[in-house]
Amino acid sequence: MASPRLETYCCPNRDAATELVMNFQPEVFCGVCIGSASISLLLTILQLLPKKGQSPRKMPKASSSSTILLFISICDILGGLGMIFRSSIWLGFPGFIANISVVNRTDVWPSTFCVGSAMWIQLLYSAGFWWLFCYAVDSYLVVRRSAGLSTIVLYHMMTWGLAVMLCVEGIALLYYPSLSSCENGLEHAIPHYITTYAPLLLVLVANPILFRRTVSAVASLLKGRQGIYTENERRLGTEIQMRFFKIMLVFVICWSSNIINETLLFYLEMQPDINEMPLKNIRSAALITWIIMGVLNPMQGFLFTLAFYGWTGWRMDLKWRKREIPWESMSSSAVGENAYPSPVNYQSNSHDSKKISTTDSQQTDEAICMLSEGNTSSDERLTRSSPIYQGW
Repeated sequence: MASPRLETYCCPNRDAATELVMNFQPEVFCGVCIGSASISLLLTILQLLPKKGQSPRKMPKASSSSTILLFISICDILGGLGMIFRSSIWLGFPGFIANISVVNRTDVWPSTFCVGSAMWIQLLYSAGFWWLFCYAVDSYLVVRRSAGLSTIVLYHMMTWGLAVMLCVEGIALLYYPSLSSCENGLEHAIPHYITTYAPLLLVLVANPILFRRTVSAVASLLKGRQGIYTENERRLGTEIQMRFFKIMLVFVICWSSNIINETLLFYLEMQPDINEMPLKNIRSAALITWIIMGVLNPMQGFLFTLAFYGWTGWRMDLKWRKREIPWESMSSSAVGENAYPSPVNYQSNSHDSKKISTTDSQQTDEAICMLSEGNTSSDERLTRSSPIYQGW
């Protein structure tokens, strides 16, 4: 799982609270992490592979949200691989890991592995948090027609730049002036914990606000498309709202245990002796949430694919084929409907007005298709109710 305690454990003079959780049934804990990460990894890849008899999932060309969703899944996959590798080494070479507990100036590989693997896990999941925040921003901008492929460059700069900067800064402050003297005081640990949990708290606070504003903007778009708000459009808006709700629900389920666990451990660190009997229940709660973290953190990748796309099934289609963009198929349907020449007795200003209305409706449909991507019923209902589809 992803916790700043992983980097803290690399300090030979680690605090008592970190010692408590990291030394509690390490074989069981590593086995839980390997099992959960492996299941999530396999199911995530299965979800992302194309399926037989299923229309390919692709975002409109003018939207970068498909790329964002892909990078969220990639971060989860790579983070899960880091957990599997780290836990496998811990289980397979216990003597190698035991060298971390002593200041050994001749053998630097145990500490190098400890720091490197912990940084890998933290960096990938932190980047995933930033990508999730970018998804909420992009959803709002697309509805406002202010986003496109050009914005993906800014998202890359913000996501990878902030993730690397915060990770390096937190590690540098934790291990200053050297690995053997880290964790001598809270001035080393607190900045590291802040840089670790800052993007997580940002998603918890900012994403619900952005999603709520996006849903409101979607309702305005649907009403303004034909001047009415039909049952189909109301249902489509509800499904988009449910999709955002599922995304936040998965995030809260997977990471709320981390916040609870960290709060309990910080409380224990403030006590003179964490082994006192009055603190037994708090110690037990910290250990329980520690195991829960090992189960839920790696499962985020698979659960997010369910929130993004729903269950896509088992039948995989490994044959190469050109992917069709949903809104392009909608436009081709419109071309088929409008293949016959229209009467020539229309006024030129009426023709231009209809052309502008069709363009605006197409842009609206494009934005809505992006938000309802992965929901076949929504795409079909939107296509049937579209003025383009109806030969408007």
